[in-house]
Amino acid sequence: MILLASKSSGRLATLRTAGVEPRVRVSSVDEEAVLHELTQRRRTAGLAAPSAAEQVQALARAKALDVAAHTDPQETEVVVGCDSMLEIDGRVVGKPADAADARERWRTMSGGTGTLHTGHFLVRTADGAIAEGVSSATIRFGSPSPAEVEAYIASGEPLWCAGAFTIDGLGGAFIEGIDGDPHGVVGISLPLLRRLLADLGVRWTDLWAPPADSGAG
Repeated sequence: MILLASKSSGRLATLRTAGVEPRVRVSSVDEEAVLHELTQRRRTAGLAAPSAAEQVQALARAKALDVAAHTDPQETEVVVGCDSMLEIDGRVVGKPADAADARERWRTMSGGTGTLHTGHFLVRTADGAIAEGVSSATIRFGSPSPAEVEAYIASGEPLWCAGAFTIDGLGGAFIEGIDGDPHGVVGISLPLLRRLLADLGVRWTDLWAPPADSGAG
């Protein structure tokens, strides 16, 4: 049994569609504090500001460790933490602050490309062993009309998504293509997760939920 340290409905739906039924527990991590500490630590070491990949990995790690610290090893084998951010025009962005922010994001993204990074951090509860990795995919954005953008913002969907878009919801019609794992864009990369679980001794197919009884016979 795995425990997903995320409130993302997209991540949960992705796992369920793949035959995995995780438990869910949301962390109490202060994301701004985690990123501030990461930036200060690198600054003190004389290093450049953290990259998008380093930021999502730090957040995924913090969430997984926070939830693992409050999890009974008898109930869960592995805790999975994830976080996503969009890198576009040299800037790293998460969820938009409000409708105006989402509108400005789409002005920037329209007709262009961006890279969606999703960090994954796994903790085996029995002994604290870890496995981690980042999934990155290039997004080719369409050019929705101003009216379409306004309708999309009014739906509320872009306000709770990293980068102000989805590919598995209303925003999918505004995405022209993806170079990379589409599951990672939704928020959790299935092939990467399979490899990381294998590193911790968990076979992916063992997580598949048993088939429902057809009642035949």
